Amino acid sequence: MKRRTTRALSLSAIALSGALALAACGGDDKDDTDHATGGSPSASAPAAAPGASQGAFNDSDVMFAQMMIPHHEQAVDMAKVVLAKSADADVRRLATAIEAAQAPEIAQMKGWLAAWGKPAEAPGGMDHGSGGDGMMSDADMAKFRAATGAELDRQFLEMMIVHHDGAIAMAEEELAKGVHPEARELAEAIKSSQAAEVQEMRQLLAGRPGAAGGASAPATGGGGHH
Repeated sequence: MKRRTTRALSLSAIALSGALALAACGGDDKDDTDHATGGSPSASAPAAAPGASQGAFNDSDVMFAQMMIPHHEQAVDMAKVVLAKSADADVRRLATAIEAAQAPEIAQMKGWLAAWGKPAEAPGGMDHGSGGDGMMSDADMAKFRAATGAELDRQFLEMMIVHHDGAIAMAEEELAKGVHPEARELAEAIKSSQAAEVQEMRQLLAGRPGAAGGASAPATGGGGHH
């Protein structure tokens, strides 16, 4: 009888020991789960990174938008002058395309700068005296606005070639240094579309009286600007 009691107690002790061991293992499993899920914020960070990178920008992106806005605004102004005064169907078609493309891009770039907490205009404005941006001076624009007929059309084509070349250079700078995906996408679009328009404008200039083909277009950077 005593042996049976002792044996029963031994079996109970073994069972209890096993239960305690299982409980301990269960606790370890919970800890492991907590580490996996508790670490989920850091674990999920890489997955969130691509989405976050869509909003990433640098100084080159900011400068691109701040400089391209007034550049586009001047192109739109020039296009409006042509649409108000020119009778040349080809020139009017080109001016219509320029206004239709660049006006929405101005709004897009202003939206970026607002989202980035940056001013829509670069401090000090554009430094046109440095050359290469293709912006017309106030004197250039006054002369253009005063022109009529074939002279207006010729000036528009010559000036816009220089203007587009400046925009292409700015777009290439963005593609070389910018990181914001949408800004880079716009820069690529500007580079491609405006290069095509430059070729078209050179063809339109060919054979026009007094046309310089953009080779000796108006000097830029000599006056006040946007």
